[in-house]
Amino acid sequence: MLDRTTQLPQSQFTETDYFIFCLEGVSDVEISKTTETQLKLEELTMQYGIASIYKTCDTIEGLETSLNTLVLDDHYFKNYEIIYLVITGEANSICLNNYYYSLQEVAEIFEGSLKDKILHFSNAKVLDLDEEEAQYFLDITGAKAISGYGNEFNGISSANLDKVFFNLFNQDDNMFDVVEKLYQKHYKLCTLLDFRLYY
Repeated sequence: MLDRTTQLPQSQFTETDYFIFCLEGVSDVEISKTTETQLKLEELTMQYGIASIYKTCDTIEGLETSLNTLVLDDHYFKNYEIIYLVITGEANSICLNNYYYSLQEVAEIFEGSLKDKILHFSNAKVLDLDEEEAQYFLDITGAKAISGYGNEFNGISSANLDKVFFNLFNQDDNMFDVVEKLYQKHYKLCTLLDFRLYY
């Protein structure tokens, strides 16, 4: 399976200790097309100096391979605080190539491998979990938190708010302070998109 990866030159990695790892669900990984997500990640680097690795996936196996490669082979993995998922789906599922996978299934695939990471979903999918679902995901994967949005896309992308969120994390690794600052700076947009953090 072909996999597109965009990343900064290795030399730039040593200048920062904070990275974003982004996985975007696409209809076909073999079709090369620049997405809004890639452009926003480039802006993140230009504006805030935050490095990122971007990969696409079109199957659950592709998602699993990409994350496993990151966890097992990337020596900088400990520096990825946020795994950014731009994948469609419903409240408690993701959708890849018209197949739905519950977040419980996703949790079981990544059992124990997301320790201390924050899994952040763009508003390509609504994130709406009950307490039990969220706790199960966090317990199984070891993730520190899951964040995302309760309201659907409706023509307003979360990409700009995501950028601010990532930069705030670059400045302060206390996620509660970050969320508070995010609301202070962009209250209207946070409320409109219904920003959520499960921890």
